[in-house]
Amino acid sequence: MTQSEIQNRIAELKMEYMRAQDDLEKLESVGRDGASAQKRLTLIEEELSELRKLEE
Repeated sequence: MTQSEIQNRIAELKMEYMRAQDDLEKLESVGRDGASAQKRLTLIEEELSELRKLEE
């Protein structure tokens, strides 16, 4: 993966993370279980961490 591809993927993941956070907030505001959204956030965080290691 090139530096450019890594940076593009990081940008995509940041946008996906923001959407997942919004989804989680919406679910919690109506009293629904946000476990799946929370799991999605965790997976995104893990992938971001791996990509940042590659970026160094």
